[in-house]
Amino acid sequence: MLSRVADSIYWLNRYIERAENVARFVEVNLNLLMDNPVGVAQQWDPLIAVTGDRTLFNERYDQATAERVLDFLTFDTTSPNSIRSCVRAARENARSVRETISSEMWEQVNAFYLQVEDAAKEKDSRDSYEFYSEVKMASHRFAGVMDATLSWNESWQFGQLGRMLERADKTARILDVKYFLLLPTVQEVGTPLDNLQWIALLKSASAYEMYRKTEQMISPAGVAKFLILDGHFPRSIKFCLKWAEDSLCQISGFSGNSPVSSQRALGRLRAQMEYTTLDEIFQQGLHEFLDQLQLQLNQVGECVYTDFIALPESMNPPKSPPMSQKQTMATSTPS
Repeated sequence: MLSRVADSIYWLNRYIERAENVARFVEVNLNLLMDNPVGVAQQWDPLIAVTGDRTLFNERYDQATAERVLDFLTFDTTSPNSIRSCVRAARENARSVRETISSEMWEQVNAFYLQVEDAAKEKDSRDSYEFYSEVKMASHRFAGVMDATLSWNESWQFGQLGRMLERADKTARILDVKYFLLLPTVQEVGTPLDNLQWIALLKSASAYEMYRKTEQMISPAGVAKFLILDGHFPRSIKFCLKWAEDSLCQISGFSGNSPVSSQRALGRLRAQMEYTTLDEIFQQGLHEFLDQLQLQLNQVGECVYTDFIALPESMNPPKSPPMSQKQTMATSTPS
């Protein structure tokens, strides 16, 4: 497969997944505001921390108000991780490989793009709750269309790899933000407000119903175990890494290569997730564990680029950086 095609399909799926996750975070935060007790301060700054764009946001604004954060994460084209920016980038990647993807995939991405652009024009009069729900459903439709209309060959595997790595990263980020940033004081741990926020976290990953089928009580340890170590829930970190590794093994098999650096890096990370325990995670510190996990996921992404996307130096055209260098995601984590 051409490295250009692999890169575009990989990032097409990452950007679609990223747009969906931003919509999840915002939608749940809006719902949480209605459930919070009277007098509790609104929590908008953690949403900026989730995307890793705090520096960019602080350069433009002196305070994280609801209006500023919502616009920054939703429609601001200067923010690389806003929903609008992600969908634009996804469409551009899809356009560049129209000869490889199915016509139904292109139609879905293009419809998603037009939907977001229309919403941007009507953002002052549009129902925010409805819009974020539509973004999630558009992402789900794209994933379903890809699975149903694209052969499960090397192209599909690159798309699946991108989607799973992005999903694992965002699950780690939202869990880290809740644990490390969201509560203003230690005294509020275990209070109704604390429980509301853990429920909101589960809902942001569409995990609330599945969690309640396995656990009776909402607890930090129970939520962390479910979102990190559950092997059956499709948005848990362990599940995502397993599927990502399967796709990477298939890609290496298609190319006839022996295990490459990305396969070794992802294999080590998945093995760590397979055999670690919740007690070991808390002994290390949940924030430290998740921070290290995000760094390792970034390393896997860099290795994927080196192994499958980058051309040898002699084959690179001068003064023309590879597409992935223009699409690097924010790597900063809450600290």
